[in-house]
Amino acid sequence: MAAKLLSLLLTLLSLGWGAVEGYVDEMSLGGNLLLVNREYAIASDYVPGDLVKPNVRGTGEHAMMRAEAAAALEEMFAAAQEEAGYQLLPISGFRSYGRQASIHERKIKSVGRKAALRVSAPPGCSEHQLGLAMDLGCKGKTGLTASFGDTPEGRWVAENCWRFGFIIRYKAEWEEVTGYMYEPWHVRYVGREHAQRIFEMDIPLEYYIAQLRQARLALAEQKE
Repeated sequence: MAAKLLSLLLTLLSLGWGAVEGYVDEMSLGGNLLLVNREYAIASDYVPGDLVKPNVRGTGEHAMMRAEAAAALEEMFAAAQEEAGYQLLPISGFRSYGRQASIHERKIKSVGRKAALRVSAPPGCSEHQLGLAMDLGCKGKTGLTASFGDTPEGRWVAENCWRFGFIIRYKAEWEEVTGYMYEPWHVRYVGREHAQRIFEMDIPLEYYIAQLRQARLALAEQKE
């Protein structure tokens, strides 16, 4: 992993101040790279101003996303159908702070607080509130279980979602970093350029963001 991170840092440094500064801007609220987890939370009143329903089959009231992410999701669903004959289904997109609070509380009552924290984000700590995440399903697999990753559709998503700007956010081997169990159904939009790097380097978003911050710091010191 150390070699991967060093390689990423060198790549970012080679892009120069302007590019890295632009990437860092995307880490702010409203940007595609904002990191949200139990350490970095969102305000309870935050709601993206450009939420739309992706024009895909099966879109319900809880399958909204920010406009850019929704357009990318439409492209991904179309490609899955055209290239492999797979019909992906949108299960859950944007969630308000209040809705996430209700979901998390139900999970606590179901499995206990400690177990709930591994599978459910507390309110303010969910990527769904950003409008950049979507939980996916397919015919016969709409219950959001790890078995989605073993379906042909799940494998296609894991191998191809980066092409459309998405990443598999919670891989099994990253649990100690992300804090969450394996979720092959949860995709997060970060934009095509970043998704490709994250996919090729096979690193969690937390590490990618950390290297961006380090690159910006190093380039800033060079400017002084």
